[in-house]
Amino acid sequence: MSVAQIIDGKEIAAKVRAEVAAEVARLQKEHGLKPGLAVVLVGEDPASKVYVANKAKQTVEVGMNSWEHRLPAETPEADVLALVEKLNNDPSCHGILVQLPLPKHINAEKVLNLISPDKDVDGFHPVNVGRLWVGERALVPCTPTGSVILAKSVLQNLSGLNAVVIGRSNIVGKPVAALLLRENCTVTIAHSRTKNIEDVVRGADLVIAAVGIPEMVKGSWIKPGATIIDVGINRVPSDNGKTKIVGDVAYEECAKVAGAITPVPGGVGPMTIACLLRNSAQAAAMQAGVKSAFG
Repeated sequence: MSVAQIIDGKEIAAKVRAEVAAEVARLQKEHGLKPGLAVVLVGEDPASKVYVANKAKQTVEVGMNSWEHRLPAETPEADVLALVEKLNNDPSCHGILVQLPLPKHINAEKVLNLISPDKDVDGFHPVNVGRLWVGERALVPCTPTGSVILAKSVLQNLSGLNAVVIGRSNIVGKPVAALLLRENCTVTIAHSRTKNIEDVVRGADLVIAAVGIPEMVKGSWIKPGATIIDVGINRVPSDNGKTKIVGDVAYEECAKVAGAITPVPGGVGPMTIACLLRNSAQAAAMQAGVKSAFG
């Protein structure tokens, strides 16, 4: 039986969406500004289609404009680039998201780097990466933003905490480390090749696991009372011959030691779209030169 507080990502994501809806209403009332998000989907990847549909539904629910551009898998790279350029130049479109993965004949880096940094609601453009690390106003990747919101939901003030980030990806590990530095944490980035990683993790008040290795983090690694944010989503064999989803943390054993922990699923996952909407509202305010509730 777990003793840790379970951090409910669904509940907190609902609060974020409510905050976004309030911000969208304020922008419309005070500035006549209705944020708009365009999503580009190339091909028929089933998971991507479901994800894009969910994004569109939630975008409309918070009062924003939503556009979906669905292109056949055989669409030439030049046509995708032309669409991105068109959206860059459309003043009613404040956020652009190109759904990954793209078909193999399309250079994803080339497409993503063409997106205007001010409309880059995924936060992947090198300009936004640079802005984040030097402390400027930036659009920040959604999963790291959501992870920090979840941590603050139980810890309130992160200042002075020892934080260990397990994973060094450009999508989660590096940006979440930058966000934690902004919160005045002392940050260590560990990864799959870190020597004596269990000793590194044992010193952490806050652990953010984003390494992509199923149940890598064991209960014996955890400092009693530490907060664990598990970003991992791994599909592994189940006892019934099917598969199940687990995180990067061995949940049952870690929950007996930790003070608070996110479940998988139901933890970080729901925060990603909520923070995408948050970024879209922030992008609209930035482009209009007005104050945003989100930085």
